[in-house]
Amino acid sequence: MIQETEVYKIGQLGKPHGVKGEISFSFTDDVWDRAEADYLVCRVEGILVPFFLEEYRFRSDSVALLKFAGMDSLSEVEEMRGCEVYFPYALRPKEEADEYTWKYFTGFRLVNAEKGEIGCIDEVDDTTQNVLFRVGQTLIPAAEEFIEGIDHGKRIMEMRLPEGLLEI
Repeated sequence: MIQETEVYKIGQLGKPHGVKGEISFSFTDDVWDRAEADYLVCRVEGILVPFFLEEYRFRSDSVALLKFAGMDSLSEVEEMRGCEVYFPYALRPKEEADEYTWKYFTGFRLVNAEKGEIGCIDEVDDTTQNVLFRVGQTLIPAAEEFIEGIDHGKRIMEMRLPEGLLEI
């Protein structure tokens, strides 16, 4: 069984495309293409399940169309709509294995040193010079000077945020 600590979130499946089993995939990290992975992990009814890729093609820099092996009809992929997609840490390209990008922290629990748990980092917005963590509807600057500690095993990041930042 795949454990939460073995994978990190890279996107979400959207709506089916056509009638031959393709489904749209909105991704925040294209590591699955760079690593040439054979499978992706999807959360189905609360369980992390590997799905082997038959083929894929890019629609944009953040959307691809996927075709999973054994899923050949609209009705089969319709059941996958909205599933979160994860990638195994073990399959990351070797040159990236010792590097941590901001996107790596997607899924970490964010804890404020003074106020306690803030929530889970849902997404990392690195489209501008100032990288932001999205925790629910709250945006928090991803700045090294605010980070007090990281527990990679428990997937927790502790930050000391400027006073009043969470009230904005």
